[in-house]
Amino acid sequence: MSPTPADPDAWNAYLAEGNAKQARKRVAADVLLRDPLGRVLLVNPTYKPGWDLPGGMAEANEPPEETVRRELREELGRDIDLLGLLVVDWVAPHGPWDDQIAFIFNGGTFSDGEALQPHDHELSEARFVPLEKARDLVSHRMRRRLNAAVKALEAGRPTYLRDGATNW
Repeated sequence: MSPTPADPDAWNAYLAEGNAKQARKRVAADVLLRDPLGRVLLVNPTYKPGWDLPGGMAEANEPPEETVRRELREELGRDIDLLGLLVVDWVAPHGPWDDQIAFIFNGGTFSDGEALQPHDHELSEARFVPLEKARDLVSHRMRRRLNAAVKALEAGRPTYLRDGATNW
């Protein structure tokens, strides 16, 4: 016989056992942040090749929007207000990695004239670049997500991708 909510200790143990057997997803959260000229902020990570949107991997039990805010504080010393969700992308297992859920949030326009400088060892550089150049600098996987984020921004509604594609 299965435990019931009438026995809270047994019920919680039963739920914890089920929780322990369920899949865990890695979560990444990035931000599309532009300057008044429409250029896109990219960062150059020191721990992997190529440029990327600002953001990173979520910590345990951390909401994706808090991941973006934390990463920008840690890596660029900036607090930003997010203006909404642009992209959710389910990323298939690849290389040594299990699947993940990747988010891109709208960071709006950064109007502070002060240059953004990396504040920790994870980034070597941060700069605003024209969208076309940004597409050339990021990985193929991120390029598809960036393109979807720009389209979502123009359409005024978020989009769901399955491994970077909308035609699933």
